[in-house]
Amino acid sequence: MTRLFNDPSDFCEEARLGVVAAHPDKLMAVPGGVVRSTRCAEGSVAVVIGGGSGHYPAFSGLVGQGLAHGAAMGNLFASPSAQQVYSVAKAADNGGGVLLTFGNYAGDVLHFGQARERLIKEGIPCEIVLVTDDVSSASLEEIEKRRGIAGDLTVFKAAAAAAEAGATLAEVVAVANEANRRTRSFGVAFDGCTLPGAGDALFHVPEGRMALGLGIHGEPGISEQDVPSADTLAELLVEQLLAEIPEGIEPQGARVAPILNGLGTVKYEELFVVYRRVDELLRKAGLEIVEPDVGELVTSLDMAGVSLTLFWLDDEMERLWRAPANTPAYRKGSVVPAEAIDPVELEQALDRDIPVASEASRKLAGSTLQGLEILVETIDANAEELGRIDAVAGDGDHGIGMQCGCHAALEAAREALRRGAGAETLLSFAADAWSDRAGGTSGAIWGVILSSIGESLGDQEAFSAQRLSAGVSAAASNVMSFGKARVGDKTLVDVLVPFAETLAEHAGQGAGNAWTAAAVRAQQASEATAQLLPKVGRARPLAEKSLGTPDAGGVSLSLIIRALTPLIKACD
Repeated sequence: MTRLFNDPSDFCEEARLGVVAAHPDKLMAVPGGVVRSTRCAEGSVAVVIGGGSGHYPAFSGLVGQGLAHGAAMGNLFASPSAQQVYSVAKAADNGGGVLLTFGNYAGDVLHFGQARERLIKEGIPCEIVLVTDDVSSASLEEIEKRRGIAGDLTVFKAAAAAAEAGATLAEVVAVANEANRRTRSFGVAFDGCTLPGAGDALFHVPEGRMALGLGIHGEPGISEQDVPSADTLAELLVEQLLAEIPEGIEPQGARVAPILNGLGTVKYEELFVVYRRVDELLRKAGLEIVEPDVGELVTSLDMAGVSLTLFWLDDEMERLWRAPANTPAYRKGSVVPAEAIDPVELEQALDRDIPVASEASRKLAGSTLQGLEILVETIDANAEELGRIDAVAGDGDHGIGMQCGCHAALEAAREALRRGAGAETLLSFAADAWSDRAGGTSGAIWGVILSSIGESLGDQEAFSAQRLSAGVSAAASNVMSFGKARVGDKTLVDVLVPFAETLAEHAGQGAGNAWTAAAVRAQQASEATAQLLPKVGRARPLAEKSLGTPDAGGVSLSLIIRALTPLIKACD
């Protein structure tokens, strides 16, 4: 179990600051993660990786010369927020564009995708490559649904080596995609991990048993069997991976880079015993082994488990795999030390400007701040009930999460107004703060809602019912695009969509009348979610339990809409 910590809620942040303190020649802390503390070639591509904390060396331990330029770091096993990804990417940008690459998990896809859109909007070219190496998580026919596990390293390494060699963003993306295509992993687990402060592990595997294909966060595996000998385990891992050789590769005489990865409590001597047999089996199969890695590369706190990755090489991939790297946790060959960066440079790069706004928009920003104050009061008054509703089939944290997000949004909005922001900029500040502080899918969704409405209101235009309606409609569309939920899935979307439709239908009658009618529709839609079964999200596995209880996200949205009605009427 994880024994050494102070306040469990501070564990990730203190670990992040600790790794930077231990490696100041390689790392620098920035909001949301870490970046290289050394200078990169002007105009080169930046490779930014990331995901939840708890997987060291992934992700901060893989930042440095020859490997990643930055790592966005979320809470334990939770995706970093879009704001965290954005700030790390902004700090890492060298002028040649940014590649965001990470394991294929829903939260990461959502937040990194939002960050990409924002970077592009600011004129920074940005692309995404998902890592999908875990053969146990989906069939070959649905390879795009596979998770990313220890094969992250091969994609990160190849992409970063290409960037270091001066490749363009399009070329780096092509390299990363090809490295991913050539990478396969399979893992087993003997027991789960324990979060700091928790009384028990997140999951357990029965004593004397081994779970095949179980994910690094406890995602279900494909089967269980008795724990075998080291040699038998090696044979199982090799057999699983040789059963799926990437298309176009002739195994006899092929070159392969094996990675035998320990997930936390399977230590080096054990790994070497297993790898001895892995090496024998691969050579017996006619493969040429190139620079294998054995050790802890993608862990899961103290999880007991091991995975094998095979990176099938061609001339280009071998060159990139062999290229030197120097990071806190991964070193290969010899790099020429780069010049250190003055931290002041990064602080200046991350300073956020306030665009010039019209007097009308600054006035609207003041009303918008009032709206956020009402929103916070509403959530504070209902947080306990929202948690109770969420606990029926979820984890019960909706009220707390909403409080964290909206309070952060209000604080950021006040700062933006103090600096003379218009409505769009104020809501952009609030959206980023909400997404960053709340985290998770709910935080991302509210970030989308606020930023979508802000973009419609603008920094120059006066308030109108049509602009407000267009912003809410854009919010509904963008939430569905990012979150993939649809009407009928028992989510906030079941309230947001009918609310947006009713608002648009009545917009010609003025903002106050339109909002009043739409608020009634939102409440009806919220109550109707009680008869739905969740099809997405954390409540889906316990769908039947939620029947008869409304969706917590829909309820909170409806409450906020009703509370804002007097303010919207006053804006007419």
